[in-house]
Amino acid sequence: MNLNTDILHPFIRQALAEDLGNGDHTSLSTIPAGRQGRAKLLIKDTGIIAGVSVAIEILKIVDPLLISDVLIQDGAAVRPGDVAFYINGSVHSILIAERLVLNVMQRMSGIATTTNTVVKILQNTNTKVLDTRKTTPGFRYLEKLAVKIGGGVNHRFGLYDMILIKDNHVDYAGGTAKAIESAKEYIYLNNLNIPIEIEVRNLAELNEVINSSGVDRILLDNFTFEKLKEAVALINKRFITEASGGITEDNVLEYAQCDVDYVSMGALTHSVRSLDMSLKAVNSN
Repeated sequence: MNLNTDILHPFIRQALAEDLGNGDHTSLSTIPAGRQGRAKLLIKDTGIIAGVSVAIEILKIVDPLLISDVLIQDGAAVRPGDVAFYINGSVHSILIAERLVLNVMQRMSGIATTTNTVVKILQNTNTKVLDTRKTTPGFRYLEKLAVKIGGGVNHRFGLYDMILIKDNHVDYAGGTAKAIESAKEYIYLNNLNIPIEIEVRNLAELNEVINSSGVDRILLDNFTFEKLKEAVALINKRFITEASGGITEDNVLEYAQCDVDYVSMGALTHSVRSLDMSLKAVNSN
């Protein structure tokens, strides 16, 4: 998997500095310098693994001499007792990397597992699941990477790669039509090539958007299933459609059955359970 090291490496170095401070005094005080060893990444839960490729980058930055032997790749289904990879090298280096590797992989695997569950629910529909910007500050790249590993689709990464006109923008701009026209003019004047999406709260706002031009996607927020079906029929495939607001594993299929192109779920990243795993020393005897 191709990783964005321009984002990833500064994150790894900052996370290591936060944890390591002026030294791992426990390891330094109990384990002789130069001690070599072997460890395994042990899976203790059922789900989809994510973060293996990131873990390997962490190991490289901690100690380029560490040798990893990867047995399970990102995106694979795992169960208790599986070993994702082995590490050989300096024991001190392994212990420095341990917690960051686990924190990243447990969180990413939880997100990938939740996403994959939703993807499977939607597999016989025409609807795909999107993530949101409801992410952990500083961890967004990895959380969105985990969504992709789980089979989901990334929405905008930040405020810079899409114009998403939401309710507050509409209210501050003085209405739906004014917000759309201002956005179109802004894109033209700044020579940008980014899509425009607009959130609508009711059918009146939807009709105003339909009668405008220049919008690529319509976000139907907190619509009832009845109103959502009506809205999708009004749009009639002229715009990409997205539903949001209170969507969960329990009701996502019903949203998809309204024939929207996408459902966006903040729950993919803001409230998942991490997958249980540990890094264990392997006895060389």
